[in-house]
Amino acid sequence: MQLSVANWAGNQRWMPHERARPTSVGEVATIVSGAHREGRRVKVIGGGHSFTATAATDGVQLRLDALDRVIAIDERRRRVRVGAGIKLHRLNDVLAEHGVAMPNLGDIDRQSLAGAIATATHGTGRHLGNLATTVVAMEMVSGTGDVVSCSEDVEPDLLRVARVGVGALGVVTEVTLQCVDAFNLHARETVEPIDDLLDRFDEHVAGSDHFEFFLMPGGRRAQVKRNDRTTEPARPPTRWGYLRDKVLAENVGFGAVCRVGRRVPALAPRLAKLVTSAAAERDVIDRSDRVFCSPRHVRFVEMEYGLPIEHVPAALRRVGELAANLPTPVLFPIEVRVSAGDDIPLSTAFGRDSGWIAVHQYRGMPFEEYFDAVERIMDDYAGRPHWGKLHFQRAATLRDRYPQWDQFALVRDRLDPDRTFANPYLDRVLGP
Repeated sequence: MQLSVANWAGNQRWMPHERARPTSVGEVATIVSGAHREGRRVKVIGGGHSFTATAATDGVQLRLDALDRVIAIDERRRRVRVGAGIKLHRLNDVLAEHGVAMPNLGDIDRQSLAGAIATATHGTGRHLGNLATTVVAMEMVSGTGDVVSCSEDVEPDLLRVARVGVGALGVVTEVTLQCVDAFNLHARETVEPIDDLLDRFDEHVAGSDHFEFFLMPGGRRAQVKRNDRTTEPARPPTRWGYLRDKVLAENVGFGAVCRVGRRVPALAPRLAKLVTSAAAERDVIDRSDRVFCSPRHVRFVEMEYGLPIEHVPAALRRVGELAANLPTPVLFPIEVRVSAGDDIPLSTAFGRDSGWIAVHQYRGMPFEEYFDAVERIMDDYAGRPHWGKLHFQRAATLRDRYPQWDQFALVRDRLDPDRTFANPYLDRVLGP
């Protein structure tokens, strides 16, 4: 009996005809070449944390969980070669054992490395790019089943394009990352007026290595997170402090608030104030990945847009006003981050330092009207949607927002000429 596959949020479901868990690059190549000969589609699913249908298929579904080995570590150059199926939380532990770390991370570490790279997943920091910018070499299996390698020395132009492939170029089997020396972060979390954060946005961004904030629609104050590198020894939260703030408050308590708001929408404004007032202020020093990443057990759907960083205050004011006046209450906060521009053709930060505005809604609540209206605001600022998060764009609306769109299309034609890795989502956003 065939069983359906679902993503983490549960908003995408599909039924593959066949499932496979290859244990080697050779097995991946054999599966893909066989599917290509038979005219079947192949898609890889990692941690399932994409909110889109980018991994959906009615053909062959691959899981690369077995390709999670650390292959080599060059401690002098701080380069790590790993199987692309490794999950970020395990990668972080391995790196720490060898005295190195990723220079930046998002706030969730359950994704596979390959999936995080393919969708240009990012953290926050004005001078730091997304995770794909740390890739210095890759190995992948093309749509015809050939094993293709690229690096800074071998086919560097291919490497530049393939780092953000949105699952359209090949099955990424191996990645070499440029890491940095392991470091601690001094994390300070405060609650501050939203107007001040926006009026002095550039100043706040420049004042920390990693700056972000969360605000509830209709609220006047936001939870602010400032993380800065430090040579001071770790001063982590106590076990009780972590349990209280990260488990009970941010997950158990917040989940209960969302369930009440979903059942009794009229209470949503009061619940939003409760969430803001309950935000804890923290001051800790800990290993970088332990500060960047937090447990996320309350399920939601999300849309996130990158836009030129100078437009964030104006765009956020519009989004906040919109969200506060929707007929359906918004039960999740809006998140704001920043990152450095890069030269990867399909990276959402290509050619520009970017500000990020992410909107969320609790699972089971209507979100389409909210997300559609936010997207129209983002269109006014040439916004680019995060490839792993919900949006309503099509290839025709996206093409002009990516100056090197055609370069990506040429690489796609080379690596997957018969569209072995295509699916309806990619047909919509990249074209058939």
